Amino acid sequence: MRLHYLQHVSFEGLGSIADWARKRNIRTSGTRLFLREPLPDPADFDLLIVMGGPMNIYEIDVYPWLVEEKAFIRRAIDQGKQVLGVCLGAQLIADALGARVYRNEHKEIGWFPIQLAAEAPQGLRNIFSQTTEVMHWHGDTFDLPDGCLRLASSRGCLNQGFVRGGGVLALQFHLETTRHGLADLIAHCGDEIIEAPFIQRPEEMLADDARFGAVNRMMHDLLDSWAAGLLPSPPPPQAGE
Repeated sequence: MRLHYLQHVSFEGLGSIADWARKRNIRTSGTRLFLREPLPDPADFDLLIVMGGPMNIYEIDVYPWLVEEKAFIRRAIDQGKQVLGVCLGAQLIADALGARVYRNEHKEIGWFPIQLAAEAPQGLRNIFSQTTEVMHWHGDTFDLPDGCLRLASSRGCLNQGFVRGGGVLALQFHLETTRHGLADLIAHCGDEIIEAPFIQRPEEMLADDARFGAVNRMMHDLLDSWAAGLLPSPPPPQAGE
């Protein structure tokens, strides 16, 4: 199995996803878009992971490579690849599927719980509890694309993720975060940490090492199901819909 990932900034890499790929002997390659590295042919990989980043998906004047990246993600989806997006990556997938991406009412930065949506597939309930604390760092959100099932919500954001078919998965939150990775994110994006309802101080975010192990284990379980194409498809539309 071959994994390719898209990286938008030097300080947001694969995190614990790299450990998962190594333990499962998955061949891994990446495109560092911030260095303008070329995108591969989709025939050269089986799995595509689109990572996070501080830019917005609509900042094409500042990051012109976003246009090509969005088209590439859509092409990978159309060719039946397993595609996973994290934070910015989730927003890019939503955009590629025709949904609106826009500024959320609240920024979420820190450890906050998500609640599984009523329509969340049963297969994902084996991985997530009804309420699960995860790491957030985002200011934008997205509408749910057509043909997708909502995964979860939080007090600060309605759409925390979605699944489409057996292989397209979008996570607004971070399960791959390691302590080192979060410290890097704080160092580079700490100007976003202000007094607000859903923003924690750096010392709060780094206080409990057990949080990182918990979300990393969850990520590995989720990746196993996603890579195997075991995520459930949305139910077919009912007559008259």
